[in-house]
Amino acid sequence: MYEQDYHSVPLGDLHFLVTGGAGFIGSHIVEYLLAKGAGKVRVLDNFSTGSRDNLKDFFSNPAFELVEDDICDFNACAKALINIDYVVHQAALGSVPRSINNPIKTNETNITGFLNMLTAARDARVKKMIYAASSSTYGDHQGLPKIEDQIGNPLSPYAVTKYVNELYAGVFSRTYGFHTIGLRYFNVFGPRQNPKGPYAAVIPLFIKAALQKQPASINGDGETSRDFTFVENVVQANIKALFTSLPGHEVLNVACGGATSLNQLWRMISAGLDVDILPEYKPQRQGDIKHSLASIEKARSLIGYQPTIQMAEGLAQTIEWGRGSAMLLEE
Repeated sequence: MYEQDYHSVPLGDLHFLVTGGAGFIGSHIVEYLLAKGAGKVRVLDNFSTGSRDNLKDFFSNPAFELVEDDICDFNACAKALINIDYVVHQAALGSVPRSINNPIKTNETNITGFLNMLTAARDARVKKMIYAASSSTYGDHQGLPKIEDQIGNPLSPYAVTKYVNELYAGVFSRTYGFHTIGLRYFNVFGPRQNPKGPYAAVIPLFIKAALQKQPASINGDGETSRDFTFVENVVQANIKALFTSLPGHEVLNVACGGATSLNQLWRMISAGLDVDILPEYKPQRQGDIKHSLASIEKARSLIGYQPTIQMAEGLAQTIEWGRGSAMLLEE
């Protein structure tokens, strides 16, 4: 993985902070930076949702550094930014259902924590900060494909928090000249995505069900569709955004530009694992939209983003990882 370089500048003298680096996406960004010879990769994580297992391969690397602390503490953010050149901000409490169940904690982490890191990064005069935005920001806007400047009303507390991140980032750009780039992720998947817990993503849950010869649980009629995006494409977008100079704050879709329904997804995973089991259908979840499909033209134009791994190939890689993953094989 990560044989291709997504940067054109030497990384050996550069220091990076990856918040939420013990999480699924964050750990892949850490992996890329270390593999490409970064001078230092510091991870800031409180392990509320991340895992030390995602970092175990990095502990022996002298360029790796772990800081166990919380972005909700401004002083922790400021300390973590000492001698840092670039920030990749992935730390957040994800999941629409989680935010509906606990809006206060979601707000604290995703808004207060984000503002802490944004302010601390400005004060530290880092070269660039990239942050994880979300396709949930499109809310109830019905248009397809989703275009960055056409959004609707938020459908969950999580969506509110991610939109507020974009508003703050825009204000910091206009007021302080501190320009960031927000990447609106569309349903990211890949190796190391955890199927455990009440807020697990659909692809690891489906793979785990198929491995255990159990039916997948589908919310709604299964025709809900998503622009599933393999994690390596997300890493590419983060790295290219880090080293692209733009005159202000920008928000970019990160996806593949294709839609797959949950019914199609289950059929693909079933075929990949040679099972023939009908899914079980349950009520539609509150806060979910029916269809999501991204336009990636802006990201292609501004940072040269081009998804190199399409959904089917990424799913095949993820299924292969799942065959040997303890977290997917255990009951």
